[in-house]
Amino acid sequence: MSASPGTSARPPDAGHLVGAAWTEAPCPVLIVDRHGGLVEVNRAARTLLPGAAAGDRLRDHLPSWFCRAHRDIGDASRGARAGPLRGRIQGRHFAAYPTTAGAGDVVWWLVDDTDRQLAEAALTDALAWTEILSEASGALLSTLNAPRCMEVAAALAARHLADAAVLVAPPQGRRHPLTYAGRGGPVTRLTRQVDVSGVPGLTEALQGFPHMPARWTDAAGLPDWVTPDGFRGPAGSVIVTPLPGHGAPAGALILLRAGTGQVFTEGEEVFARLFAARAGAALSAARRYGEQATVTTALMRELLPPTLGGVHGVDYAGGYRAAKDHERVGGDFYDVHPGSDPSQDTLVVLGDVAGKGLDAAVLTGKIRNTLHALLPLAGDHQRVLDLLNGALLGSGHTRFATLVLASVRRRGSRAQIRLTSAGHLPPLVVRADGTVEELPTRGTLVGALPTVPARTVRTVLSPGETCLLYTDGITEARGGPLGDELFGEHRLRQALSECAGLPAEAVVARVQLLAAQWLGTGRHDDMATVAVSVPGSGPLTLLGGRAAGDSAGKRA
Repeated sequence: MSASPGTSARPPDAGHLVGAAWTEAPCPVLIVDRHGGLVEVNRAARTLLPGAAAGDRLRDHLPSWFCRAHRDIGDASRGARAGPLRGRIQGRHFAAYPTTAGAGDVVWWLVDDTDRQLAEAALTDALAWTEILSEASGALLSTLNAPRCMEVAAALAARHLADAAVLVAPPQGRRHPLTYAGRGGPVTRLTRQVDVSGVPGLTEALQGFPHMPARWTDAAGLPDWVTPDGFRGPAGSVIVTPLPGHGAPAGALILLRAGTGQVFTEGEEVFARLFAARAGAALSAARRYGEQATVTTALMRELLPPTLGGVHGVDYAGGYRAAKDHERVGGDFYDVHPGSDPSQDTLVVLGDVAGKGLDAAVLTGKIRNTLHALLPLAGDHQRVLDLLNGALLGSGHTRFATLVLASVRRRGSRAQIRLTSAGHLPPLVVRADGTVEELPTRGTLVGALPTVPARTVRTVLSPGETCLLYTDGITEARGGPLGDELFGEHRLRQALSECAGLPAEAVVARVQLLAAQWLGTGRHDDMATVAVSVPGSGPLTLLGGRAAGDSAGKRA
């Protein structure tokens, strides 16, 4: 009896070729002859391939990749194969290890590789997700601008998670800020009134409740406002997930996929929640920063020195430089409180609180507010100082302050000034001929002693003359060629003598510039200056560093 090609020519007792143990092997084992016929199968192989028996053709029970591999084993021209063959059999992944036996037979050992394949796929997905989350965290945390953060979150979601994404922020009144992004398309932001109840799970997501599984959401019933422009719909699958925030929900994220065949998997839903957690934390931080910045700006507006100008025929100018260049406020301050009409005095205040930075600025704010409340008593400098001193002693602050008060009123072509110092440096007056005078007002600082004795002096400014109020940050600016010499009052006087006839703004700019040049890059205290000037009557020119006009022009 002869055997036809592709069938076994031996009885099914060829187990001696590989030993008797193969029949009890836990993995499927097939003995296949060189023609592709099954010689024998063990118990595990019969479980995998029901109905397979000796004498059957290999291709009747195994997929094509396995049949081709068996043919290649018998073709010596193919050469040796490195490693096992891998493929799917009956919906499972297997690694096939061939062993040659006598008479050209091949023993195939099939090792179930499904779990390893799934683990590798899960690991690959996890690494990819980790990389995406790392990228998202870096991009989201790179900005503390809430609208920009919303744009970045929507764009990343559309790029990595879905075909389109819609970020719904908490309502502002009856309107919701919406951010739309499509894969590869632009990001669009708008604010509109929408019915969030029309999207299943969105109302709950905006309140911070867990997201609804995608399989529970009917993508076909979504309202039109959910679909961004350019989306190639209809939507086949949708995820609605909350954006957790710090203490309050940061919004909700809607993810859309086009077509009915692209349904979000359970793993993708888990990843969407992880992404939403990162995005929600970043959005919450950006909004909190924005709120704090708004509050800080409002408070800072009250602490910053005011912009000065002309009041009732007298010019005022101020200059301020904080002890640290990155700070905007400190312990020095000034204010100008205009009189209600030209017949009333304008009160000028310049002061210096002990210390620097924000702590000192807080006390300057309290002093400025207190002085503002005492404006009805501004005509009596001593009374104002006594009341301010009492307020500071009762406030619990351990800091003290020095200040100078000046009441200014225009009379004809000149200005009358009353000045009272409370432990502050004496004001300097630049006359029209360049002479610099020191006004001998004296007093003790406020906020330290039970009483504040002070001396008030009066002076008159003619056109082109200036009275300068300044803090010790100017005279104690340490610098120069060796970096350790004080700017000093003598240099300040010299600078002022060259400012005769200049307007108030020019005098302040000149003093601040010279002090800054003297300092260089060295450390310094807060520096504040206020100039009170009576405008000159003639045109202003500069000759030899002096202002030429009336008497100055005659000297030139």
